[in-house]
Amino acid sequence: MTRLTFFPLGNADTTLIRLADNRLVLLDYADMRNPDDQFDVRCDLPVALRKEMSEAGQTDFAVVCFTHLDNDHICGASDFFWLRHSTAYQGKGRPKIDEMWVPAGAITETSLVGNAATIRKEARHRLIEGTGIKVFSRPELLKDFLASHGLTLEDRKHCIVDAGKLVPGFTKDGSAKAEFFVHCPFAWRTDERGLEDRNKDSVVLHVTFLEGGVETKALLGSDVEYGTLCEIVKTSKKHGNEHRLEWDVLKLFHHCSYKSIGPEIGEDETESVDETRWLFEEQSRDGCIIVSPSWEIPQKGTAEDDDIQPPHRQAANHHKRVVADRGGEFKVTMETPDRIKPKPFRIDITAFGAAISYISSSSTGTATSTPVRGG
Repeated sequence: MTRLTFFPLGNADTTLIRLADNRLVLLDYADMRNPDDQFDVRCDLPVALRKEMSEAGQTDFAVVCFTHLDNDHICGASDFFWLRHSTAYQGKGRPKIDEMWVPAGAITETSLVGNAATIRKEARHRLIEGTGIKVFSRPELLKDFLASHGLTLEDRKHCIVDAGKLVPGFTKDGSAKAEFFVHCPFAWRTDERGLEDRNKDSVVLHVTFLEGGVETKALLGSDVEYGTLCEIVKTSKKHGNEHRLEWDVLKLFHHCSYKSIGPEIGEDETESVDETRWLFEEQSRDGCIIVSPSWEIPQKGTAEDDDIQPPHRQAANHHKRVVADRGGEFKVTMETPDRIKPKPFRIDITAFGAAISYISSSSTGTATSTPVRGG
């Protein structure tokens, strides 16, 4: 059974997809917990991932996708993974990455330090070698980088996937029972601005899972704002790809920020613009599940409610209304199963739709809810 696992990491992203053939696809890695703080209830991500890997019978990852190079999407990555570009990252017990997925900005961005610089080195190493990497979009800066190494876009076209295309190597009818469609980044937007913008140029994927003849669809956001979502919607409509924006599962954009819905936060609910209204309200399917990878949603009138940083109560109210209209559920990683002791949880992809599973404290299984969408 295919399943998606979400982890309580505060305002940070890590999503693990265990495919039908047990291969593992990891979207972002953010080990945010402070081990010196006994009151930090965020999960120990390396421990949680190794447990999931053991249950899947895997020692490595088929794919690790870094949607962009902000710390809340890459923290601790250089301490965890086995990396090709340097023996300093090849110690015993480090899981390998068969294929790394990155936006073009992870290749071309400059003046990086820490984990961001390490991931860039690894991505560049793989791209120069021409193996074990997929780069999403081909802005002029990528062309310039390749030229500086005596290469062309044509030389590395097998490593590049443009927006509006499926990622090679995964099909609904194959062992994975899943296909990955790239919505973002857009090369032309980078070229138009003349510079990179991590959030606007971060990776947005749509996944279609097939189980028992039933398709379940997931839209996996990163940190894009409403302007980028508007472009995704317009482009999808222009090319007849509206079905690539249908969703049963939505991993929210930018930790439940109002800026991924519209320009104004609102008093009690953020008002969407036309394109995001269509995306959230019309493209959601009955029984849909929204997951907010974030801290707890603040209560009205509290100090947290006045914080400019997400999650925003008004955005959460918007999303709660959307799922309520569809008979679905809204889950916050730092509130599940409760705020006192948040735990990783799963969404199982079944022949009856998507079902939330609460991971047991024992190693023997999960407590599973009724699938939220019928076939």
